[in-house]
Amino acid sequence: MEITIIFRIALVGILVTILNQILKQSGREEQAFLVSLAGLMLVLFWVIPYISELFQTVEDLFTF
Repeated sequence: MEITIIFRIALVGILVTILNQILKQSGREEQAFLVSLAGLMLVLFWVIPYISELFQTVEDLFTF
């Protein structure tokens, strides 16, 4: 696993948190929710291949 994916996830988390706070302070809770959802979806698209690879490795491990 690459270390860059961890830094990317951390950066997205920081940016989403900042944007979320700014939008909530200005009274735009709906947009804050959408920013959080978009950040979550982006991170999931990055992580899903690694999860798939993990399940494949575990399946190969227990296949006789």
